[in-house]
Amino acid sequence: MQIRVCIGSSCHLKGSYDVIEALQAAIAQLSLRDKVELKAGFCLGQCTHGVAVQVGEQLVLGVQPQEVVELLQKYVLPEVIPPGGSKS
Repeated sequence: MQIRVCIGSSCHLKGSYDVIEALQAAIAQLSLRDKVELKAGFCLGQCTHGVAVQVGEQLVLGVQPQEVVELLQKYVLPEVIPPGGSKS
């Protein structure tokens, strides 16, 4: 699954690099490195609602570093782990 974090001017000023660092740590913590591709990307068209993060086809707005574990649990884990399965 691909995760794109906007690093355009507005999102950059709102802390996109802190969100990327938090996502990197959370992906490692949740053992998702082989299941998630984290990318930085320019403008996702939501400049007034940044930091914008696209998780698969889902666009999540106003993301803060302290919210990334919850974001992964809500949008990523259900997609990469089969029901009744485990992360490994």
